[in-house]
Amino acid sequence: MTVPRDSNGPLRIGLVSGPMVAIPPPAYAGTERVVAVLVNELTRRGHDVTLIGPADSRVECKIVPTIDQALWSSGMSGDPTPYIEVTIERAWSVAHRFEVIHSHLDTLSFSFARHSPVPVLHTLHGRLDMPGVPELLDEFQDIPLVAISESQRRWWPKNNWVATVHHGLPLEDAPFSERAGGYLAFVGRIAREKGVEAAIELARSVNLPLHMAAKVHEEDEKRLFAAVVAPAIDEGIVRFEGELATNQRDELLAGALATVLLGAWPEPFGLVAIESMATGTPVIARRAGALPEIVDHGLTGFLVDDVDEARFAVRGVATLDRRLVRRTALERFSVGRMVDEYEAVYQRMAADASQKPSARRRADEPVSIVGYPSASAHDDSAAIVDAASDSATRPAVRARS
Repeated sequence: MTVPRDSNGPLRIGLVSGPMVAIPPPAYAGTERVVAVLVNELTRRGHDVTLIGPADSRVECKIVPTIDQALWSSGMSGDPTPYIEVTIERAWSVAHRFEVIHSHLDTLSFSFARHSPVPVLHTLHGRLDMPGVPELLDEFQDIPLVAISESQRRWWPKNNWVATVHHGLPLEDAPFSERAGGYLAFVGRIAREKGVEAAIELARSVNLPLHMAAKVHEEDEKRLFAAVVAPAIDEGIVRFEGELATNQRDELLAGALATVLLGAWPEPFGLVAIESMATGTPVIARRAGALPEIVDHGLTGFLVDDVDEARFAVRGVATLDRRLVRRTALERFSVGRMVDEYEAVYQRMAADASQKPSARRRADEPVSIVGYPSASAHDDSAAIVDAASDSATRPAVRARS
């Protein structure tokens, strides 16, 4: 006889993070910042949380190390696929230890979700219209997915979307400035889809400096920097800050007249928008992707269709109530709200799995599918270690720098 689990009790949760950035991230990151919030808050709430991710992560939970040092901090660039495969293999080998696994590897671990002995939830952090992704979504309509915006999921209504969860961050300690600053801010990465050229064009047209805190890591980012950003620096339009630590980035946002997000692409969410609004600085964002769900036009910023409209927004942005901008962001995008929503999904998935034992392999039954090794419930070769420990019985893979 199967005894249903306590739907409100603590869970054994595995959180799977990619090999690029440690948790918490030292500088620029999006997905990894959300993972760090989940690790901390779920642990605080009494759940038994394990991070399956880079060994140089510093979290208050157990770790299954996947790679000795996160790729970006080791200086590596290029294709991370082999290291992601290692991450998936580690998750496979310890899956039986959890009641729910939450993967942040986007579409790369879909097969794991279909065949895992325990339920696997995917939060999709990226855009879903890239080559091959629509075919993957069509194939894996059964696995549970979370979208980070309604915009992100709108072309795939037949998939198993169990929730849409807007991101939340610990925004309460963000610096606040009631006075509008004298420059525009750009935070993110030097990529065409992020609207780098439009941001520079806007700054030039309204005769305001553009302070940019951005990542330049991949080769295409370096090329765009050389072609577009470097000349604007020489011209005196751009002040380039590079990648900033969180407190420095927040000070830059708080001191701006507005933060600009002018990329003409389907932004899946927009963490920079909520971080800016938390400092009281309104956002001027292109009406694309998830940004209309994030920015309240005329309240926390302005939604525009092109650079010409962005000029109107610059004229009006100083009239917005920066205290109201901040208060709205703290209310809508809190850690508590986000984790409440994820916790409810975890509980439903664990309860459903406990009531349908025949739908999945038993925890003590070996797992073996093409492309992955067999892992039984008694195979402890992938060591779980405390975050403070310097050793494990199974070493992590060392990145080549």
